[in-house]
Amino acid sequence: MRPVNLIPPDERRGEQAPLRTGALVYLVVGAFVAVLIAVTSLVLIDNKINDRKTDVIELHRENSAAQRKAQQLAPYTQFSTLSRQRVETVKNLAESRFDWERVMRETALVLPDDVWLIDLTATAVPGVSFEGGSSGAGSALRDDVAGPALQIKGCAVGQQAVARFVSVLKDIDGVTRVGMQSSELPGEDGGAGTNTGSEASEDTEDCRTRRFITQFEMVVAFDAAPIPSTGTGEVEVTTGEPAEASTGSEEEAGEG
Repeated sequence: MRPVNLIPPDERRGEQAPLRTGALVYLVVGAFVAVLIAVTSLVLIDNKINDRKTDVIELHRENSAAQRKAQQLAPYTQFSTLSRQRVETVKNLAESRFDWERVMRETALVLPDDVWLIDLTATAVPGVSFEGGSSGAGSALRDDVAGPALQIKGCAVGQQAVARFVSVLKDIDGVTRVGMQSSELPGEDGGAGTNTGSEASEDTEDCRTRRFITQFEMVVAFDAAPIPSTGTGEVEVTTGEPAEASTGSEEEAGEG
């Protein structure tokens, strides 16, 4: 026979007791758990957003402080930049500076006794006219030299003295070449020292007072010297003809 439980369902206990609450309790608990999880997630997300906002505010504050500090230090940066620029300018000027004092001293040392100068123009770059040249022809030779050069006009006792002067000029430190513009004796028609009247007034720098005296114009080039980046410095030295400049060797050079 199949056993039959005669205890009423309301009084039964144990595993065979029926559920008195049903499935509604589980649904409520599940919903509560879901709501709890959602609330917890919202709280965590909100806390994270607040932390990010705090970080953004702090970064803005640090950025503002850094900008204020940069503005305070801007004058020092400008001064440092200006200092570097000035140092570079001075360095460039020092490197491009030409030692004219040495050149003049060496020129005076090598100048022969039978040669004297009427005009000497020292220029660092071309573009300065050669005073005393014939129709500006001296400038053409000067324009061929990009760097420092000497433009010399003078007189010598004969053509051989001019040649010797050219030779000793090449011994000056830094001289690369010597260009001769002209080297002329007085004309036969004019004679010796016959420049008078209007001719003398037109050319007051003509030192050819004797038949054997040669007047010359030349350019001494320093091609290896650095070319200055700015400015066109000019130094002029003008000397008059000495009264006794050629008396010592007139007789010796008269026949040469």
